[in-house]
Amino acid sequence: MNEKQKNYPLIKSKKLLNEDNNAKTVKGQKLNYMTAILYLASSDNSGFNVCSEASEGCRLACLYSAGHGAFTNVQNGRINKTRWYFLERETFLIQLKKEISAFIVKAEKKGFKPCIRLNGTSDIPWENHDIIQSFPNVQFYDYSKSYKRALKFINGELPKNYHITYSLCEDNKEKAFNILKLGGNISAVFRKYLPKNFKGFNVLNADETDLRFLDIKNSICGLVAKGKAKKDYSGFVLDTQ
Repeated sequence: MNEKQKNYPLIKSKKLLNEDNNAKTVKGQKLNYMTAILYLASSDNSGFNVCSEASEGCRLACLYSAGHGAFTNVQNGRINKTRWYFLERETFLIQLKKEISAFIVKAEKKGFKPCIRLNGTSDIPWENHDIIQSFPNVQFYDYSKSYKRALKFINGELPKNYHITYSLCEDNKEKAFNILKLGGNISAVFRKYLPKNFKGFNVLNADETDLRFLDIKNSICGLVAKGKAKKDYSGFVLDTQ
């Protein structure tokens, strides 16, 4: 955080979670799930880094500014949430737990199973904050570039209600395919279309829903390049030809 950012006022958001207000997550309702996502300011856009292992390709192709994220007010809101998390974490976590509790009640009243993704545009180890453990009957899931956390998930060292999909990019392909060999799943972005198989592994269409915890093990969760990713040639986006 630079000196100028240190002097910014701390603005606490009225609401932290986005509840099925996303074209992709709402698709999960056809499988009887309702999804809540926490969107923070990705990478170091807030002055604090929430994606410590982001590669250059990951930064350039990030969906942070996609959809509603293209609007200045939405970006400012995400910056405010991120600053709250770093500058006054105790009250942030209290508010987050309150919203999760309310979301669970709301989803169940509507007849849906609640599921929660806390790293919508971040890569924070939420298992260290006693959030996931506080709701053992609710499914949490995330994409992550942390190889260490992905290994912990495969080895059963994370909360049982937390699922992690390891994110492939241009600088971690060896690690990503090792995750696959060990029984985990990875996400990968393909340029124009999704192949049925890639380097001997089954490719799932991860654009159909965001419910990664339902995916078959040892699979590549394929996403077709969107937005800035269409012009990426760093190696982050995979070519199928």
